[in-house]
Amino acid sequence: MDNLGTIGTTEEQIELLDVATNFCRDKSPIEKVRALIEEDLGYDPAVWQEIGELGWLAIAIPEAHGGVGLSMAEVVPIAEQMGRNLMNTPFGTTTLAAQALLAGGNEAQQAAWLPKIAEGAAATLALREDNGDWDLTNIACTGVVDGDQIKLSGKKQLVLWADSAAVIIASVKVDDAVRFVLIERSAVGDNALRREEIIDETARSFELTLDGISVPADALLDGSRTRETVEKIELAAGLIHAAEMTGGTQAVIDYTLEYLKTRKQFDKIIGSYQALKHPTVDNYVEYEKARTHLYSAAHSFSEQGRGEVAVRMAAAQAHSSYAQAADRGIQFHGAFGFTHDCDAQLYRRQAIFKGALIGDAAYQRSKLAGLLFD
Repeated sequence: MDNLGTIGTTEEQIELLDVATNFCRDKSPIEKVRALIEEDLGYDPAVWQEIGELGWLAIAIPEAHGGVGLSMAEVVPIAEQMGRNLMNTPFGTTTLAAQALLAGGNEAQQAAWLPKIAEGAAATLALREDNGDWDLTNIACTGVVDGDQIKLSGKKQLVLWADSAAVIIASVKVDDAVRFVLIERSAVGDNALRREEIIDETARSFELTLDGISVPADALLDGSRTRETVEKIELAAGLIHAAEMTGGTQAVIDYTLEYLKTRKQFDKIIGSYQALKHPTVDNYVEYEKARTHLYSAAHSFSEQGRGEVAVRMAAAQAHSSYAQAADRGIQFHGAFGFTHDCDAQLYRRQAIFKGALIGDAAYQRSKLAGLLFD
């Protein structure tokens, strides 16, 4: 695995990286990525089925619930290669939903849903609202106890792949306390979901209207573990998105290099000009930093305190590296770079969206400063 052996990569990570590299490259060529932008679903259901059959959704689920029994560290090489090939599926949201269940679900909830997820059922999270706050506890949506039912109200935004999810885990306030609630897809009417127009056209995002939705009282996750659940979601999301952005950084650098080595201007290959060579080298150095931080975070993920520091460092570096490399990719392609046909556009759009989901590099560094210096 290149230069990663010194920071504690596992044999499972190395094996998964090899398989994921070939699978994502073969199943997600750029022509298919662009074709799927025009499709309502946004991904190939046959590929999604293969992902389930490969056991990738079961990686970080305990064996007692039908999983493989590994950890989030082993999810990283898969997410990295998906990002590298712009393979957008419900993989990330489903993995996050499973981690939320492991952190805050009771035995019955885990027994009901984790085996289904391990077998290939999609899931997602509904956490964000129109306040745009990256603090997941700053919410206005509510749940009111009415006998053995919870009546929900409010609106959630940026609910990824909601139309494909068998279950949605939403955050609401019940008696002024933040709680998580399981909403089965069958309880969500078609009118409750509205597709949103987002900058990353390879993803699918929805606004979810909770008004009129009721769920059984036993759909609430354990209220005594809400804080643990929020922290687990934040860290797992930071790790997955850092992996996707690191993979994307590698891809957009490769894409730009190919152009620099073939495009001629004034009878010279433009890659021979120092004004283009030096920034490209800088981008590659920043990519190497991002990848090192990523696998260090994967290695430290489960360690109290150190894990959060490592994940936030990885997320900050990945976002800044991705944004910079994609910016230069657009710029170096000249006028063509500013058209939709330039693939660097797809990477830049994804970098913006990933930062919007978990907090951009500046936000991650501000959180990191609090951890290191308070």
